[in-house]
Amino acid sequence: MRILKTTALALAGAALALAGAALALAAHAQGYPAKPITWIVPFAAGGPTDAMARDIAQRTSQQLGQQIIIENTPGAGGTLGAAKAARAAPDGYTLLVGHMGYMGAAPSLYKKLAYDPVKDFDAVFRFPDTPLVLLVGKNSPYKTAEDLVAQAKKAPGKLNFSNAGIGSTSHLVAALFASRAGIEITSVSYKGAGPAMTDLVAGQVDAMFDQTNTALPQLAGGRIAAVGLTSAAPMAQFPGVPPLGQKVVPGFETATWYGIYAPRGTPREAIQKVYQAYTKALADKAWTDKMASQGIRLLPAAEYTPEALAKHTASEVERWRKVAADAKISLD
Repeated sequence: MRILKTTALALAGAALALAGAALALAAHAQGYPAKPITWIVPFAAGGPTDAMARDIAQRTSQQLGQQIIIENTPGAGGTLGAAKAARAAPDGYTLLVGHMGYMGAAPSLYKKLAYDPVKDFDAVFRFPDTPLVLLVGKNSPYKTAEDLVAQAKKAPGKLNFSNAGIGSTSHLVAALFASRAGIEITSVSYKGAGPAMTDLVAGQVDAMFDQTNTALPQLAGGRIAAVGLTSAAPMAQFPGVPPLGQKVVPGFETATWYGIYAPRGTPREAIQKVYQAYTKALADKAWTDKMASQGIRLLPAAEYTPEALAKHTASEVERWRKVAADAKISLD
């Protein structure tokens, strides 16, 4: 009887503990967010990732009824900020603004990475994508993407593609394009997209991939020309510019992607609240139309979900592993 009584007391204690944990979790979810939320942006203020993050944070915070603070933590291609976010308390109050570079390609670029994009984070939601555009100088002898590919096959390694730095989106996409097109190019890396664009305009390099939203102002100035898009379909903002996947490299499609991530173990209810606030923000057609006009590609609703972002992240880690290996890209 004494053993049975002790066992019963132990079971009752365990039940009370579980009930208490459930109540605490429910209380957290019900009261979340009870204070400002921090979004870590692993790049300096003023860049395209920072600008998009601030825009989406403002809209999401309005729906949450709580402030979202942007914390810029630049360094090591975004991996410093990502590592900091991975170590943060999993309480829903510190989230990461993820980017294809440090959440997709980084495991292939760094031999030692202080975090795992798949294992150390819970996905919250995905941003709209930003395709890229293949650019040449205004006075370039290459008027089409076919011209570039033909020249690269005629003289392997002679074409110079500028990029914003080793491991940057422009570098990775150029490597992916060269691999899929079966050509050899020479990558010329700069400390940022600005200097890379300057040398393209000056004719010091032959071509460059840039994000559609940042390329539009340069194209408006008439100093460069667009010869191909990485989107699957033509874009109204780039009249007459064909997708590379339609003819030059059949099936070719890629884009800069972003998303919000939480440290692994963050309460599911908190993740859902942030995601739901974001979906309410996306219902503002005036806002989404403005993004589209800037060259940002809106996605089907199902691709914004936590589950879709988690799946996309895992697939991108594998995709860029092959690209980095084929192009021998390493940052260690």
